[in-house]
Parts: sequence; structure tokens; C-alpha cells
Amino acid sequence: MSTVVEARGLGKRYGDRWALAQCTLSIPAGRVVGLVGPNGAGKSTLLNLAVGLLAPTAGTVEVLGRRPGTDRAHLAKVGFVAQDAPLYATLTVAEHLKLGARLNPGWDVGYAERRVDRLGLDRGLRAGRLSGGQRAQLALTLAVGKRPDLLVLDEPAASLDPLARHEFLQDLTEAVADREMSVVLSSHVVADLARTCDYLIVLSTARVQAAGPVAALLAEHAPLSLEDLVLTYLSRGRHDDAEAAR
Repeated sequence: MSTVVEARGLGKRYGDRWALAQCTLSIPAGRVVGLVGPNGAGKSTLLNLAVGLLAPTAGTVEVLGRRPGTDRAHLAKVGFVAQDAPLYATLTVAEHLKLGARLNPGWDVGYAERRVDRLGLDRGLRAGRLSGGQRAQLALTLAVGKRPDLLVLDEPAASLDPLARHEFLQDLTEAVADREMSVVLSSHVVADLARTCDYLIVLSTARVQAAGPVAALLAEHAPLSLEDLVLTYLSRGRHDDAEAAR
């Protein structure tokens, strides 16, 4: 499969406001894709549409060749970590691993248990008592432990301190290296994406401003750095939106 996400004219509207509009893009397989944009740009909306948590108002989206969330077998192919790394506060680390094994037919018991031990997570500790970094790492373990073809991460490190964010992204890089999977990682911190991603999508004012391999985009806009490149596209998006509003 050459693409993992295919969107055509995709849009989501809340009342009279479009959270995402006219989104047409192809996310290639085998890439670590960085999805960048300011708060309110539509990143979370796009990802929630892709994993089937939202239904589109307009257009279509296919994930791994099918409409998102069509059945359990398809759901098992997609790992998802939302912004707040949602876990069950009253369940222990060990109980989360048991739940992961029960819900996912392809669950990798050995990987999940080794990773929890390497991270030093107390299996008897309830998730509600874990630190922010530990919760994010447990959520990543659950998402990767299901052995997905596509891993979707919606600003999973946004609330972490710099050290915890670095450790989380390092572990993500290692997980990608160990397993054959495609990754879509959203963030508004360009430095995070520069360390982990080889493909970039820039969202601004609910629309796609740029999409392509990082190396190709940088070569096209040399000598701009990745951060300057992103800022250029974000500024262009705001300008175009302001012009359209006149």
C-alpha cells in the first residue's frame, strides 16, 4: 500500500465554523509524518476524522484503504494516542496491559512488558498516580503494543517538560526503528518534528498549506531552516485567509 491516509475535499464544520476545510492530501506509507500548525488550525480534527472518532461534514477520508473504524479488524491496524494520553485513572499499569491484550488480537505481550520494565513503571501503580511523562509513555506502549500498521499521535508530548518530551520522542524513534509502521505525529513544536519526521504537513486556518518530504521542501526553499519554512507557510495561510475575508 502506497498511502495510509487519503483525504479528498475533507471538511468538518461546527455550526457556521469550519474546523477543517477542503483538505485533500495523501499521506505516504512507511513515513514518519509531522503534522504542524498553530492551535486551532485543524490538526486534532484531521486526526480524529482519520481514526474514526469524528464523521466528516464534507468530503471523504480513507485509512489503510478503507473508511475509518469500519470493523474491529480495521481498528486493530491503527494505534492512537490523543493529546491528554487518556488512560483509566483507577486501573494499574498491569491492568492496562491486560486490557490491551484482551482488546487487541495482535497484542505483543513481550514488547509491552519489556517496555514497561525498561521505563521503570510500577505495575501495581494506578494510572492516576503516574506523572505526565509516565502516562504518555504508558499510552505509547499501549498504542504500539497492538502492532499497528499506522500510529497516530495527537500532540502526545505537549504537556511534558523538556526532559520528558525528549525521552518520549526518543522512545518513539526507537519504536519506529524496531517495527514496520507508518506514523503521523502532530505538534506545534517544530523542533520535535525535526528530530523525528521525514515528511511534513503544514496546516493553517483549517487548510493544508504544504505537504511533502522534509528534504524536498527544504531543498525547494533553501536556505530556510525547517522552522523558518513552517513559519513562512503559516504566515501565507493567514494572509490568504485575511484576503478571502475582505
